[in-house]
Amino acid sequence: MKLAIVTAYPPSKVTLNEYAYHLVKHFRQKEAISELILLTDKTEGAKDIMFSEDGCKITVKECWSFNSYKNIISVTKAINATAPDAVLFNLQFMKFGDKKVAAALGLMLPLVCKLKKIPNIVLLHNILEEVDLGSAGFTSNKLMQKLYGFIGTSLTKLILKADTVAVTMQKYVNILEVKYLAPNVKLIPHGTFEIAEKPNYNLPEGPMQIMTFGKFGTYKKVEGMIEAVEMVRAKTGMDLEVVIAGTDNPNVPGYLAKVQADYKHVPQVRFTGYVEESEVPTLFNESAVVVFPYTSTTGSSGVLHQAGSYGKAVVMPDLGDLALLVQDEGYRGEFFNPTSVESLAAAIENIVTDNAYRVKLSRINYEAATAHPMSKITDMYLETFTEIIEKRKGATAMVLNSCNK
Repeated sequence: MKLAIVTAYPPSKVTLNEYAYHLVKHFRQKEAISELILLTDKTEGAKDIMFSEDGCKITVKECWSFNSYKNIISVTKAINATAPDAVLFNLQFMKFGDKKVAAALGLMLPLVCKLKKIPNIVLLHNILEEVDLGSAGFTSNKLMQKLYGFIGTSLTKLILKADTVAVTMQKYVNILEVKYLAPNVKLIPHGTFEIAEKPNYNLPEGPMQIMTFGKFGTYKKVEGMIEAVEMVRAKTGMDLEVVIAGTDNPNVPGYLAKVQADYKHVPQVRFTGYVEESEVPTLFNESAVVVFPYTSTTGSSGVLHQAGSYGKAVVMPDLGDLALLVQDEGYRGEFFNPTSVESLAAAIENIVTDNAYRVKLSRINYEAATAHPMSKITDMYLETFTEIIEKRKGATAMVLNSCNK
C-alpha cells in the first residue's frame, strides 16, 4: 500500500507535527506499507525522516502552508501526482490556519478524497463541542462563540464525509454518533510515542525538576506553576527547579518572553524553547514531576502519554479530557483545582516530599502507557483501511451483479 499522510511534520511548528513523526516512525516498519508519502507544510529546514530502524521508502512533498487559501488546490495536486492507495489526515480544526476561511478550505480535503474514491481516514484530535473557546484562545465574545459553534458544526459535518473519522476518546465517539448520527466514527486511542523498556525511577543529582511541556499562552498558563513551586520551596526548603519546555501558542506570540521578564526575580526557572525530538527523552528522564497547568482541555493529551511512557508522576487539573483519560486508560496523578495556585502547590508538594508515592505514580503511569504503543495504534489504522477497501469492493460487486441481472 502507498499511504499518504496529510500533516504538519518536524521541523514544523504547526500543531500535531510531533504526533505525525511518531506515526511515520511506526508506519514505515509495517510490511503492508510499500511507500509513505508525506504531504506536509512547507518549512525552512529539511524534514526529519532519518530513522535508525529499517523501513519502507518515504517521499516528502511540501505542498501546503499555514493560513494559505490555496491549500485545497495544492494538496489535491500533490495527491494526483503521487497517486496514493489511501490517505490519512492528521487533523484538528485549526490545522490549516487560524483564519476561518483558510481553516475551512483545508478541512474540505477529506471530501475531495471521497469524491476521488481514494480510501481515507481522518484522525480528528479534538471536537469543538468539547473545546472551551474562551480558554483555548478562539474568542471570549458570547456572540462569536455561537458563530464558532455554528461554523464548527458545519465543518464537523464536512469532516464526517470521510470514509472513517477516528477519534481518540470514547466520549467523542458518543457525541458524534448522537449529535450527527454519524455511522463512520471509530475509537482509536492516542497511543504512546516511545516506551522505555526499563524506566529509571531514580532522579539525577541536583535540584528536582518540576517540568511542563507544550505550547503556552491560551489555556496553558505557567504563571501559577511558577508561583506554586515558590510556595513549595518556602514551605519545605527543597531544591526545586521549574522547567518550562516548549514555545508560545501561535495565537499568543510573545507570551513566554513576557512571563520570563515578569518572573526574572524567581530563581531556578528555566525556559528551554523549542524541544527537538532527540532532546525529548532527556527532558522527561531528568524530571521528577510533569505538571499540566491547564485551565481547560482540547483533546487527548499527548504529553500525558509521553509522561507515562517515561515513567513519570504527573500533576493534573481535575477537569475535562484529562480526568476522562485517567478513568478510561488507567493513568494516575495528583489533581488540583485549576483556579487555585494553593491547590497546585499542595499537589506538587504531595509528590516531591514522598519519594515512594512519586515512584508508585510513575509505575502506574508506565503501565497505562504500555497498553497502547504506537505500533498497535498504526495496526488499527491499517486494519481500518482494509475494512474500507473491502467494503468498497463489496459495494462494487453488488452494483455489477445488479447491472448483470
